[in-house]
Amino acid sequence: MSIYMGVTLSFVLSLVGNLSSGHFTLPGFLVSFVVSTILALLIGRFVPMGKITSDVMRSKHLELGKPKTKAITSCISDLIYTPVITLAMVFLAYRNAVRQGAPVKFLGMFLPSLLLSLVVGFVLIYVLESIFMNIAMKKAKGQ
Repeated sequence: MSIYMGVTLSFVLSLVGNLSSGHFTLPGFLVSFVVSTILALLIGRFVPMGKITSDVMRSKHLELGKPKTKAITSCISDLIYTPVITLAMVFLAYRNAVRQGAPVKFLGMFLPSLLLSLVVGFVLIYVLESIFMNIAMKKAKGQ
């Protein structure tokens, strides 16, 4: 589940980030995608997302499958994955821009990108989380 979500989130956020910068390049997109995928896989490996979400669900008395629960669990995943991925992508873009002599400020690049990425990430996670969970459960049953 975390692999599906991490790769998909990395792909979409890399694409959105590169397109929204106004300077899309294939090499830039590919580097961003690879770095963010590695980060997402590391987060998925070392952050116990299932435990975190189940603890929140239990403490807030949330029922699985309800829209409110889905929104909260999507928000949790979004707040864990997206800032780290966005920070890495913006840092790479910032470093590249500075090397080329652009007079840019890191926070001026990071904050709007983070806001956009959080919104896109939330929507993506909200829509795909249950789909990827079904795929993962089917694969687990088939083994």
